[in-house]
Amino acid sequence: MASSSSMGLGVSTLLVLLLLGSANAQLSTNFYSSSCPKLLPTVKSVVQSAISKEARMGASLLRLFFHDCFVNGCDGSLLLDDTSSFTGEKTANPNRNSARGFEVIDNIKSAVEKVCPGVVSCADILAITARDSVTILGGPTWNVKLGRRDAKTASFSAANTGIPAPTSSLSQLISRFSALGLSSKDLVALSGAHTIGQARCTNFRARIYNETNIDSAFAKTRQSSCPATSGSGDNKLAPLDLQTPTAFDNNYFKNLVQNKGLLHSDQQLFNGGSTDSTVRGYSTNPSSFSSDFAAAMIRMGDITPLTGSNGEIRKNCRKTN
Repeated sequence: MASSSSMGLGVSTLLVLLLLGSANAQLSTNFYSSSCPKLLPTVKSVVQSAISKEARMGASLLRLFFHDCFVNGCDGSLLLDDTSSFTGEKTANPNRNSARGFEVIDNIKSAVEKVCPGVVSCADILAITARDSVTILGGPTWNVKLGRRDAKTASFSAANTGIPAPTSSLSQLISRFSALGLSSKDLVALSGAHTIGQARCTNFRARIYNETNIDSAFAKTRQSSCPATSGSGDNKLAPLDLQTPTAFDNNYFKNLVQNKGLLHSDQQLFNGGSTDSTVRGYSTNPSSFSSDFAAAMIRMGDITPLTGSNGEIRKNCRKTN
């Protein structure tokens, strides 16, 4: 028979799962069908315009959703500016000089407020925007579950600890994703978001100069625009996917198989470990990657949303009401 302490732990775990299930059950793909029927085309129009002006913006908008969900759930907390009562997440290490696209979210919120004021949360806008960014750049589509509400605070410290660093090992990545209810397959599929976007020299310098599990020609190419010493070149950018940095495809995985992952954390997914087979599978089967990515995005969107009477519907995504 289990000890009373282990039984208590089991009950606690069950309660957490039940609470998560209850919150997720309140999310629905047709949540705004009557209260804001023009929501989806309104959002997509602004996203399309932003990506048309700058193709890189699609990756930036997708990344905002990742960085929001990995810090206390998908609650729009990332969007909050600092206040006298809290330091927000925008200046935390994973986001400082890196997270971008906030003005596009502002534009989307303004457009949505015009068609249905006070109805749609900023957290849901992030979820829809992420999907639209992927689809516009040639990736899969999926039905976004909606009904999230907005957090009334943000956490600088949680952002510093909750978002996996580009120096993470495979075990660290698996552990962090697992803590959020995401599997190792979800980890690999979601990492495929690095088929678009760019990274700063400061985040891949150590890999291209010091690591051995890297294609030598690829390393030299990256070294040409990323100096070995820190300083003025820290913010120089390089594409995470060398071939098609503005097209959502499976080249990211083809690159990993050839030891051409830009970040240390990228190449960890294909380095003799437990995720090698998944990477290899995605490198040869783009449709498998697309379907798994869409499913993983839905699961990520389920991470501890605020629903019901919790949180609020912000009027301005940068500040609480």
